[in-house]
Amino acid sequence: MQIDIYSDIVCPWCFVGKRRLERALSELKDVVKAEVTWRPFQLNPTMSLDGMDRNTYLKAKFGSLEAFGRMEEQLLAAGADEQIPFAFEKIQRTPNTFAAHRLVWYAALQGKQDKVVENLFGAYFLEGGNLGDVKTLAHVAVEAGLDRIETETFLASEKGVVEVKAEEAVGRRLGISGVPYFVFNGSISISGAQPPDIIVSAIRQAEREA
Repeated sequence: MQIDIYSDIVCPWCFVGKRRLERALSELKDVVKAEVTWRPFQLNPTMSLDGMDRNTYLKAKFGSLEAFGRMEEQLLAAGADEQIPFAFEKIQRTPNTFAAHRLVWYAALQGKQDKVVENLFGAYFLEGGNLGDVKTLAHVAVEAGLDRIETETFLASEKGVVEVKAEEAVGRRLGISGVPYFVFNGSISISGAQPPDIIVSAIRQAEREA
């Protein structure tokens, strides 16, 4: 079972969706062997490389901090259900995530992609780390078992730029407008952080079609 997940590291629902997918796959562990690949999708592709003040970004995106506050309540509840202690108050900046997506692409080559994705979510949503900063990304990579010098060399290069842009273009052609977006065996797709039972149903349908 090939599972492609289009997501952005600054999307809290993508973190929730990761947990729900893990729960779904746990239910099917005796009957499904899944290969999960994380694909890039920038929610803010025109974001400055330096990022933006978090409150300024939230006001621009949601109209007011109060409007985001209502969504935040839903996210905190969903996070609690999935053992994710969101710490939104620690986040100072909304970053440009292209470098983080390049790191995710690089981690796949090293067999560490899922761990790096997990660490990126944790660094941002639990610790308020600046994922637009190379040092932060290198630290995340080391925590996932990657070599610091090799990772820093990669991030300082242009490697992966063309590939990540190409992968993101595929997502745009699929008509994806929001994430997380799951594609099972290239045939069945579901959008959003759906409950585990919905994900299980999609996986079973994809298996039948295969």
